[in-house]
Amino acid sequence: MIDLFRTERPKQAMEDGTIDVDGRIIPVRFRVNARARRLILRVDALTGGAVVTVPAGVGREAALQFARARGVWVLERLDKAPPPVVFEDGVIVPFLGADHVVRHQPGQRQPVICGEGKITVGGQPEHLSRRFKTWLRKQARQQVENRVIRLSEQVGKRHGRISIRDTRSRWGSCSSTGALNFSWRLVLAPEWVLEYVVAHEVAHLVEHNHSPAFWAVVGQLNDDASAARDWLGMHGEALHRYG
Repeated sequence: MIDLFRTERPKQAMEDGTIDVDGRIIPVRFRVNARARRLILRVDALTGGAVVTVPAGVGREAALQFARARGVWVLERLDKAPPPVVFEDGVIVPFLGADHVVRHQPGQRQPVICGEGKITVGGQPEHLSRRFKTWLRKQARQQVENRVIRLSEQVGKRHGRISIRDTRSRWGSCSSTGALNFSWRLVLAPEWVLEYVVAHEVAHLVEHNHSPAFWAVVGQLNDDASAARDWLGMHGEALHRYG
């Protein structure tokens, strides 16, 4: 389970640990979140471990025991997790929700060209992954910035700096100064999901909380809130496999 959205708050450090499940050692990371109301456990297929979100006041040993008691579930999820997808010639990658095949075109002048279900990447083959990922981040910035400008004008608020990052536990965040952060991997999701995430964070420019007033603002900006959250809950983790 992932806490998909939250406003930024200072985080406390807690030393990582491990759990033994049928003789298999699984690393466990702890993330203290003062806003969390309960312990939340999720698997991290990319590292082969687990992550526990820990509310304030809960100690490390209690959090470790929480993970240990669910060790079989963690192991099953890790074993069923699909393998990472390397950016290389012939791989299929979703772009704005639609599958595209990535092709290497060494003689191509433009670094990346997208069209008709295909994304071609020029240059030397050893640079394909880096060039393609750089292009995806640029696309994410363009898609996000256009929506932030439009929606912030709609609510009559000025936004702060917009950053595109590669975060694991959240798709977007809004600081107390109005700075907005988004995961570049949103560009892999359908446009209506990306639209919702931007609307969610822009709504924080009006209401820096998750009160009924906040959700009323979200409703004014976006009609797909429930469906988008469901989509991210079902498919969001898989977006971290790419690249």
